[in-house]
Amino acid sequence: MPLTEDRDIARILATTRTIALLGASHKPQRPSHRVMRFLLAQGYQVYPVNPGLAGQELLGCRVYPDLAAIPVKIDMVDVFRQSKFLPQIVSEAVNAGIGVIWTQLGVMHAEAIAAAETAGMSVVADRCPAIELPRLEKLGLCCR
Repeated sequence: MPLTEDRDIARILATTRTIALLGASHKPQRPSHRVMRFLLAQGYQVYPVNPGLAGQELLGCRVYPDLAAIPVKIDMVDVFRQSKFLPQIVSEAVNAGIGVIWTQLGVMHAEAIAAAETAGMSVVADRCPAIELPRLEKLGLCCR
């Protein structure tokens, strides 16, 4: 089961330092672009992943083609991809030794989530960190 308790989600947000943002967009109107900007403003190190933009810069960050190309240890993957891609993303995240999969609103795949949990990963599903962080801060559970 994905994490649903506020304290568990707050712990993930408080202990995460590096985030791979899959499905990063260069278009300011896209949710992935806005969330990336928010996460950077909160002090996270964000590594955008988009094979179509690989090698370019997005909000001052180099864009990578896939998780394996990122040269640092990643704490969390924030997924802005269609649910059908989640099994492959989980497999790549497991191979990269990433501990947390976070899927954005509407991104759900029961088998992929179960595979991530079986591999020992923490999963936050169908939520947005740009919504959760301010909400949890108001509750006094999380601060950056």
